[in-house]
Amino acid sequence: MGDTGKTHSALKLSCMQFAAGGSAGLVEVSLMHPLDLIKTRFQIQSATAGDPHYYTSVGDCMKKMYRAEGFFSFWKGILPPILSDTPKRAIKFLTFEQYKGIGLYLGALPGIAFTAAGLCSGLTEAIFINPFEVVKVKLQAQRGSYKDRQSTYSAAREILRADGFGLRGLNKGLSATLFRNGIFNMIYFGYYFNMKLIVPEPSDGRLELLRRFVLGLSAGTLASCANIPFDVAKSRIQGPQPVPGQIKYKSTIPSVMMVYREEGARALYKGLVPKVLRLGPGGAILLIVYEYFYEWMRYNL
Repeated sequence: MGDTGKTHSALKLSCMQFAAGGSAGLVEVSLMHPLDLIKTRFQIQSATAGDPHYYTSVGDCMKKMYRAEGFFSFWKGILPPILSDTPKRAIKFLTFEQYKGIGLYLGALPGIAFTAAGLCSGLTEAIFINPFEVVKVKLQAQRGSYKDRQSTYSAAREILRADGFGLRGLNKGLSATLFRNGIFNMIYFGYYFNMKLIVPEPSDGRLELLRRFVLGLSAGTLASCANIPFDVAKSRIQGPQPVPGQIKYKSTIPSVMMVYREEGARALYKGLVPKVLRLGPGGAILLIVYEYFYEWMRYNL
């Protein structure tokens, strides 16, 4: 980011980073949630094509959901992401900036500082968002019509009453979320900010916007491809189990290996297309909204 010619206290800069990150999260989740829902549906479906809810493609999933559940079904479970992603993205960018600052202060090379800061920010946000993820997956797995949907509060209360706040309740699948978010942010931030150092910044503002969008799109796509096996494991652990009352998917690595043994390597990449369609452009939207809003605040506030 360019020099604004103004100086701010560390606290004020942190507040700006928090506000810019939260705003970016709200914009991104509002636009991209339907693709996240489709990704979850793919990841929790059985391997049996005889299931009437079996989806063969993104288009097939959208068509069947629209016919059986209605248009607004594509925003099922959106309240937990809105409640979590606004502060989540705020935490994501705030902690990245803080970890990056620590790394650079300790003398790390910029490329290493960016990558390590991304990893640490991913682990930090995973701890915060996991309870929201558990509720979101529960709501997204429900196949009734939109008007018959369970409320977010009701779903959270049901989980709390049945299993509590621990690793069998609202923090179920925490290790998978740590793997997923740590790997994603490490690649996402590491790639984006390292490539910004390599790809020259054009003087034309429109070309600069395009440069940031392409780099953000690439960063989101690469990170999505790298972490999706852990995303599948998270969905299996947090979603409905194949046999009610029997917990089949308990922990991260055993769940990854079980899916691989029983369904093959391709099953570990279930939902990759909707995930990339969401987190590719979504990753670009996040970075662009964050950077431009943060720059605006640094210049005007």
